[in-house]
Amino acid sequence: MSDDLGGKLAAPTCPIPISDYPTILMAHGGGGRLTQMLIEKLFVSSFDNPALAELHDGAILEAGGARLAFSTDSFVIHPLFFPGGDIGSLAVHGTVNDLAMCGARPLALSSGLILEEGLPIDDLWRIVRSMEAAAKASGVPIVTGDTKVVDRGKGDGVFINVSGVGLVPPGVSISPRRARPGDVVIVSGEIAVHGVAILSVREGLKFETTLETDSAPLNGLVEALLAAAGEKVHVLRDPTRGGVATTLNEIAAQGRVGIRLDESAIPVGEEVRGACEILGLDPLYVANEGKCLVIVDPSAAGLALETIRAHPFGRAAAVIGEVTAEHSGKVFLRGRIGGLRLLDLLTGEQLPRIC
Repeated sequence: MSDDLGGKLAAPTCPIPISDYPTILMAHGGGGRLTQMLIEKLFVSSFDNPALAELHDGAILEAGGARLAFSTDSFVIHPLFFPGGDIGSLAVHGTVNDLAMCGARPLALSSGLILEEGLPIDDLWRIVRSMEAAAKASGVPIVTGDTKVVDRGKGDGVFINVSGVGLVPPGVSISPRRARPGDVVIVSGEIAVHGVAILSVREGLKFETTLETDSAPLNGLVEALLAAAGEKVHVLRDPTRGGVATTLNEIAAQGRVGIRLDESAIPVGEEVRGACEILGLDPLYVANEGKCLVIVDPSAAGLALETIRAHPFGRAAAVIGEVTAEHSGKVFLRGRIGGLRLLDLLTGEQLPRIC
């Protein structure tokens, strides 16, 4: 009896409470609380190493005296084509941006495509041409890849994985752990555009003008920012799954700081705001694909904002908040009429299959 008991105690056990979540839910991929549970309790605890422990948009690796950034991302968006973009351009932009958020200059990408039997060749050709155009526009070539085909009904058309490598310049140190009380929080433009553009297709929403995704490569913007403000730039992140609120919660937790936002300063377009009100969504939790959050030393905040606004993808940039010493690991929003509201991680899935 004692041997059996000892064997049971020694056997590996899942760190996630299986009684609560015995199967994977869509919310596990939404960027909120359940995603964090998977990452922290399952993946990080299993694959624990110093590079992974940074929990950045990519890993920084030392190689031959150089610092390389390495990142990978998978794209399962529905629908495959949407206003202003498609799964192909999105996959390239997403990985280029992850490398840029590490402070790296992206060098090359790989592409893995999982194709479902029955996918029209014309659709695949359109996606591949879109990837080609996005790679050329960002100046980052696709240099290797892989293709697999799965049975009809097992792949939803096409899934794409894109990995990339980049070079981190000397003197650049970007990490959520560098956030300091007093730092200024900047967003590079209007938020929630991508998520609402996707929803407009899914739900048949009509606007006065076509609302297009904000998907774009941000490596040029980041390169200009780092050239201007250098080591004064402490944190860079692109607020994709889970939006601005979720991304800032991750930064606050990793940096062991508080963050306070000013609602009146956050740029939200009227069409996006109206759509979110109709659908009962908070734009702070809606995905973006061509915006970045910048946390910068207050002495360089003006220069950083000016530099971002000078770039075509940053013209609507704004200072939206500050890092605080109070409320470590928490994000608060100061409302338009006063008062503070806690911006916590979402437990459920607000927008599935958004990237």
